[in-house]
Amino acid sequence: QVQLVESGGDLVQTGGFLNLSCVVSGKYIIYSINAMGWYRQTPGKQRELVATVTSAGVTDYADDVKGRFTISRDNAKNMAYLQMHSLKPEDTANYYCRAMGIREFSDGSRYHTDAWGRGTQVTVSA
Repeated sequence: QVQLVESGGDLVQTGGFLNLSCVVSGKYIIYSINAMGWYRQTPGKQRELVATVTSAGVTDYADDVKGRFTISRDNAKNMAYLQMHSLKPEDTANYYCRAMGIREFSDGSRYHTDAWGRGTQVTVSA
């Protein structure tokens, strides 16, 4: 089992900022996380990519957050972060963390793992 727990969501005004965090934990010896990402979803809509970061630090962003959001990660701590500036009402959503990689166990077994958190709500008031 792998658990991802997001935190940092809040209610802010337009133009404000928030910092989201995601911590990964679970039963494994090593979790080699190739990529971590932040996604968001609003009721009635599909979950959409916000930003991703690889273990090498290569980042990718959705067009509407470029220049406003910054994704980063701490490989040693298995954590990911999302700094959000100049927030807009359309950024309002539940933000989810995702971790994709390979878990290794003491018996030598290895499993591809694609894990998600339960989300943290970001609300931007007009």
